[in-house]
Amino acid sequence: MLGHIVDKVKEAAASKNGGGDGGKKVSGTVVLMKKNVLDFNDFNASIIDRLHELVGRRVSLQLISAENADPANGLKGKLGKAAYLEDWITTITPLTAGESAFKVTFDWDEEIGEPGAFLIVNDHHSEFYLRTVTLEDVPGHGRIHFVCNSWVYPSKHYKKDRIFFANKTYLPHEMPEPLRRYRDEEMLVLRGDGNGELQEWDRVYDYAYYNDLGNPDKGSKYVRPVLGGSAEYPYPRRGRTGRTPTKSDPNSESRLPLLMSLNIYVPRDERFGHLKMSDFLAYALKSIAQFIRPELEALCDSTPNEFDSFKDVIEIYEGGIKLPEGPLLDDIMKNIPLEMLKEVLPTEGEGLFRFPMPQVIQEDKSAWRTDEEFAREMLAGLNPVVIRLLEEFPPASELDPKLYGNQNSSISKEQIENNLDGLSIDEAINKKKLFILDHHDALMPYLRRINSTSTKTYASRTVLLLKNDGTLRPLVIELSLPHPEGDQFGAISKVYTPAEQGVEGSIWQLAKAYVAINDSGYHQLISHWLNTHAAIEPFVIATNRQLSAVHPIYKLLHPHFRDTMNINAFARQILINAGGVLETTVFPAKYAMEMSSAIYKNWILPDQALPQDLKKRGVAVDDPKSRHGLRLLIKDYPYAVDGLEIWSAIENWVRDYCSFYYKSNEMVQQDPELQSWWKELKEEGHGDKKNEPWWPKMQTREELIETCTIIIWVASALHAAVNFGQYPYAGYLPNRPTISRRFMPEKGTPEYHELETNPEKAFLKTITAQLQTLLGISLIEILSRHSSDEVYLGQRDTPEWTSDAAPLSAFEKFGNRLSEIEEKIIDMNNDEQWKNRVGPVKVPYTLLYPTSEGGLTGKGIPNSVSI
Repeated sequence: MLGHIVDKVKEAAASKNGGGDGGKKVSGTVVLMKKNVLDFNDFNASIIDRLHELVGRRVSLQLISAENADPANGLKGKLGKAAYLEDWITTITPLTAGESAFKVTFDWDEEIGEPGAFLIVNDHHSEFYLRTVTLEDVPGHGRIHFVCNSWVYPSKHYKKDRIFFANKTYLPHEMPEPLRRYRDEEMLVLRGDGNGELQEWDRVYDYAYYNDLGNPDKGSKYVRPVLGGSAEYPYPRRGRTGRTPTKSDPNSESRLPLLMSLNIYVPRDERFGHLKMSDFLAYALKSIAQFIRPELEALCDSTPNEFDSFKDVIEIYEGGIKLPEGPLLDDIMKNIPLEMLKEVLPTEGEGLFRFPMPQVIQEDKSAWRTDEEFAREMLAGLNPVVIRLLEEFPPASELDPKLYGNQNSSISKEQIENNLDGLSIDEAINKKKLFILDHHDALMPYLRRINSTSTKTYASRTVLLLKNDGTLRPLVIELSLPHPEGDQFGAISKVYTPAEQGVEGSIWQLAKAYVAINDSGYHQLISHWLNTHAAIEPFVIATNRQLSAVHPIYKLLHPHFRDTMNINAFARQILINAGGVLETTVFPAKYAMEMSSAIYKNWILPDQALPQDLKKRGVAVDDPKSRHGLRLLIKDYPYAVDGLEIWSAIENWVRDYCSFYYKSNEMVQQDPELQSWWKELKEEGHGDKKNEPWWPKMQTREELIETCTIIIWVASALHAAVNFGQYPYAGYLPNRPTISRRFMPEKGTPEYHELETNPEKAFLKTITAQLQTLLGISLIEILSRHSSDEVYLGQRDTPEWTSDAAPLSAFEKFGNRLSEIEEKIIDMNNDEQWKNRVGPVKVPYTLLYPTSEGGLTGKGIPNSVSI
């Protein structure tokens, strides 16, 4: 019956469109995904689209000439006659993941010449995802390919018809004249007009402050400062959503209800692909925040369940742990569908949490407690980007003494000199053997406020010695508090030295835990969130607003922006917002984001380059004889060793690519799109930094190469290095606790007595509580997973992303170089001379190993900040 109706409709359509076989035809293939494939429950959309087809409301394409302009259309490229997708109703055969191929047949018009673009009009009821269009045997031009990768909504949602350009790459002055107006008009659409609330079909990229983290309408407890737009709280910009202001504060933007989190606006093409959505990453985040968070405080306050020993903690991986009975469990069971539950809170039977065994305790359940492992993770753990050379003793503070008094270290020579392998302090400093993990200055200005919450913690400094075997030995830990009588009186500090036995050994373990807590918070807020997620988003926005899709730099950078706006929008909705998961599970609590704003004051773009970062921290020096022109002072520094290989591979690829399109510095200077991009990035995207002297001027090809290398490095390798080690190392929370609930026990107190008699219990009562632990582990398990459709460094999701042979060849060379680096990483991990690459816990360093399979692997460098 359906086939009969379809044949009749096709006959009618053929006669309406002039029918017959007169004149030349050009056939094409359109690959797309229908909406109903992606939304399994949107069956109605499929039915209505078929009805639309039957009554002549179809999907049409018009070719646009790259050669001949139409005087009647403002000298824009001449438009061909509309052609329609064929067999929509009967095409149900998926290629991959629901893709379908449709035929389209164009009446050939000699005046079109070479088609350089096409317009597409969707007169159906629902949107579809347009992947590619390929024309075969175009007279005089052969095959022409269009890479689209975009959602096309029904035409009623657009003021202008959607346009897609052939996969050629053009600098602005090279663009064929008939296509230039189309290029300019498309850019205007993407910039929007700055007005109104943006809807899911809008394609607008625009800037806003972080003014949607708080929820002042819920009361003073949920008020947070606006980040960005002020000297007090500078911040990178985020994508604008245009939601209305809150009732109680016109400067704060209203928030979506938690259950609507998945609907937060980002341009539709920035949303997660359906495979990633079906991996339930977004759902999992939403579910955790929605159904566990509200119960958390009540449960933690009454603490019905504490871990009593490390064996108790290990039980959540080996045997599972029963959730406390009551409303929390009811909420979880009622509100999370079963298949989601497996992702969010892996269960075994009724109400049992069970998590995968983190790598850090897979081989040895206690090696994480050794001093060698504590130090090694500063070089090969999940935050290997903070340790620096100690160049003066005692360590000095850079805080303003007028405000904070004397914040210099109280560590004395006597406390460490007998542990320096026969060196004096001066000799150790001159031989560059002393290093420091310094979490003092970043925390101290906030510490009084942080300790007014349920957190009780210290600012910390950890001094380490580089031993002859290349490993680090912690020498001393200093824990500091603000002076009780006021900040201007300086710090009150206590110094702890290594001990293995008795209560001194237990105190030393606690001192290391306070350091790990600081490092965890700094890692999550600064190394991870601020320096990758937040810092990259302005580049995503500026690139889409100022560089056309056919611009070479757009094509270079675009894969490195995949999913970033979406994951950041989810983060604002449920992770970094007032009362969100981050405030619940990381020690700065309600001051977390404000603290990251204070640290952004010191953010410098050129310092994000790995070689510059290593030199700034004093862990590497220029040396033309060394590989990559740098000599590492800690030769066995896995993050730096592997990182420099990856950095160099990225830089060589970017150099080959940019040199193909920009033959001279003048071409960089005279590229109007590139110059507008850079101007907007400085003045808008990172607008609070616009007057800094360190911005590259973007006047030379070398500046372009360095800038693009930094962007790709940060979005891919740096993010991978600080993200995918989260579960392997911090999935076992005693190794990387995130919260401290009490201070170091003092002699003569019940807490000190407990430390003497039951040190494990005392340790676990100090760090993250049980339910916060479960919430934190649930979260980092999701964040440490690769989705099944991940695209890794050296890969592209569309092989024909450009038609230029030289860049394709250079990209292949880049991929081959990354494969060589993989082999080198495996060889070094198997070589016992490199003690820091595996360590006492026997976890090989693979966080900068370029590829991975899906899931929880502790390796793989995705192209972008995608989770």
